[in-house]
Amino acid sequence: MEQVLKSLTLDFFGQGKHKISPEKFFETENGLLLDVRSKEESDSISIKLEHHTNVESLNIPTNEIPDRIDEIPKTKLIGVFCPANVRSAIVYAFLLSKGFSDVRVVDGGYSALTEALKPGQVLKVIKSKK
Repeated sequence: MEQVLKSLTLDFFGQGKHKISPEKFFETENGLLLDVRSKEESDSISIKLEHHTNVESLNIPTNEIPDRIDEIPKTKLIGVFCPANVRSAIVYAFLLSKGFSDVRVVDGGYSALTEALKPGQVLKVIKSKK
């Protein structure tokens, strides 16, 4: 964790290397949207991404990440999100400390994701696959 913290410099944050927009994330060829909200939050409002076949969605609450880390593939771009990006930032740093190299915090969190999944955006995805 010490090495991860040392790498998080002004240059790193200033260039936004830790973030990815929902739109850019959905363009990835092989992504995992990691929802770190509590089970209750996810049960209330979930994101399934059935029409985004290039991206999987997985809910692992922040407190369960250490015990369930083997469920998170190292071969995919991991986009971590929660409502305010506090838990996302914690999980982001934790995953980096565990050897995950392709991890980003979804910029804008849950609210930005819901904007990116409005009907017009979903329709674009469906039409692009026909």
